[in-house]
Amino acid sequence: MGVWVEFELCNGCRRCLKVCPYEAVAIKDDKAVILEHCTVCGACIEVCRQEAIKSDVAERRIPDFSDYRGVWVLAEARGGELDPVTLELLGAAQLLAQDLGQEVGVILPGKNIAEPAPLLARFGAVKICLIEDDLLEPYRVETYAEVVAGVVTEYKPEILLVGATSRGRELAPRLARRLKAGLTADCTALTIDPDEKILLQTRPAFGGNIMATIASRYSRPQMATVRPGVMQPCECDGNRAEIINVSVNISESPVLAASKVLEIVRQARRQVRLSEAKVIVAGGRGTGGATGFKLIEKLAAEFGGEVAGTRIAVEEGWVPVERQVGQTGQSVRPELYIACGISGAVQHRAGMQNSRYIIAINKDPGAPIFAVADWGIVGDLHQIIPEMITQINS
Repeated sequence: MGVWVEFELCNGCRRCLKVCPYEAVAIKDDKAVILEHCTVCGACIEVCRQEAIKSDVAERRIPDFSDYRGVWVLAEARGGELDPVTLELLGAAQLLAQDLGQEVGVILPGKNIAEPAPLLARFGAVKICLIEDDLLEPYRVETYAEVVAGVVTEYKPEILLVGATSRGRELAPRLARRLKAGLTADCTALTIDPDEKILLQTRPAFGGNIMATIASRYSRPQMATVRPGVMQPCECDGNRAEIINVSVNISESPVLAASKVLEIVRQARRQVRLSEAKVIVAGGRGTGGATGFKLIEKLAAEFGGEVAGTRIAVEEGWVPVERQVGQTGQSVRPELYIACGISGAVQHRAGMQNSRYIIAINKDPGAPIFAVADWGIVGDLHQIIPEMITQINS
């Protein structure tokens, strides 16, 4: 039945009408009435002093998850080389495991994957599950989801972290569906709640205008994809690592029987890895367009750095989306970040404020970007950047 009102107890005080976030309460004949689109949130029940609002919905109980232990990372390797996000995730996993008093584990599926195992141990993995099979190369999402879900079901980690790469964004939701677990995508911060000892997962929401913190109380493992470039790798003593070779049988998989990779065509363009760049020169609305970005490209070339842009620059087509920095783009931490014509909205600052040194160029002396800059230059970037290039070459 959900929620209803005992009319003989209701005095028409309208408190329930004021607190209902869904406008699911109405007043008829001086009595409260619950409408059909009520979500049973319980806000009206809490404020009713007459105890006239009733509910038969049982309180949801948190299951016993005591047999789930460990903070695990789904490693990603291509051609025998680990993706840098894997080591970043291990750095985050070490901190989370320390707060929980648990161990760090890794799942690494693929072909010819024994070589990266010592590196995983050096960066914090205590338990390393290697899933090696010829049928795991080339990568196919359904096959990977099947074998990884099997390992997670067997070893029951409490937390599972996946890199928010193109592969991770494709694979994680399929894993969550198989495991019947909650998943928070594109996280920028991970912490452990000191009271409940659950994972608090923070990510940008509503176009980056707010930061939402999400908890998965009713399912395990607690799953999150983490944006590359946000977490810091951390080396440690890897002598304690236990390597487990997991046997899988995927030869008769219906997915493999129904599909076959005939050829892999690699796109002939330089891969953009802003998270690994030592120097980044970024432009925003103040560049004025393509002409301004040509100057930015010249300045970046002088430093051997990369070009980046704000969300506006991407939307205007001045830079491709893979070069966007900010809450809805990439998070970076280069040695030097030069912000040109960028006002410094909080959404952009969240993606670059961990840079070691920040130089800001802006005509507005009150621009928020100067609050996080180590050096600020007030002026027109079309005059300042050519002068900087001249000084560099002199």
